[in-house]
Amino acid sequence: MSEFEKSEWAEAEHAKEFMENAEIYILERKRLFSILRSFYRYFIMDNEFKGPVKVLDLGCGDGALTLELLKEDNQINATLVDGSLEMLENAGNNLKNYGGMDFVHKTFQDLLEDQLNEKDRALDSFNLVVSSLAIHHIHFEEKKSLFQYIYDHLEFGGFFLNIETIKAPTDELESWYRVLWSEWISENQEKLNANKSFQYLPEQYKDNPDNNPDKLEDQLDALKSAGFSQVDCYYKYGIFSIYGGMK
Repeated sequence: MSEFEKSEWAEAEHAKEFMENAEIYILERKRLFSILRSFYRYFIMDNEFKGPVKVLDLGCGDGALTLELLKEDNQINATLVDGSLEMLENAGNNLKNYGGMDFVHKTFQDLLEDQLNEKDRALDSFNLVVSSLAIHHIHFEEKKSLFQYIYDHLEFGGFFLNIETIKAPTDELESWYRVLWSEWISENQEKLNANKSFQYLPEQYKDNPDNNPDKLEDQLDALKSAGFSQVDCYYKYGIFSIYGGMK
């Protein structure tokens, strides 16, 4: 049994709850998406790529990132990868009105193993690789391997952008960032008139063994080591960040 199969994300009910309540407990979710779209307009749309832009959405969930990109460019070709069949089915339903969509049922470990065994030829090269709140589930050595995988599957001039939770550089900051998150959830629950409380989530996140966040600086260094340029943190609010780089 793989690490993914042992995690809560292999459970259909957990995946369903996440999709139904993401607007409540993902801090500044709409702002994160607006930054993604701005990034696409500035760095990708004006780039002289041949043909439709090719996007790889890693840990795609219900296809939310790809849907946001389609608001800017409805001609993109996207390959969406997730280890959860429940998530992929929802992504397929959400994207059923768009052509050029491919869905791949694989975990990050599957991708890395396929590359090692030279079995991933179906995943060609891409102009943009995106991910959201998925990579923090793997350990740092796997993150480094995945960053190299992403670099190897990008065309020159292509970008990687990751919306992700990170580990604070000190315990004191980590504690305060969870308070910030909890305060934001409380405000958002009231605005959306949510019936269920999610105040417990920041502490649950901290104690969940499926979560393996790493420090932002370490991940930026890992991107540079993989070969990326223009590496930076593009946005940050507590433990939530957007970072990436260019090939």
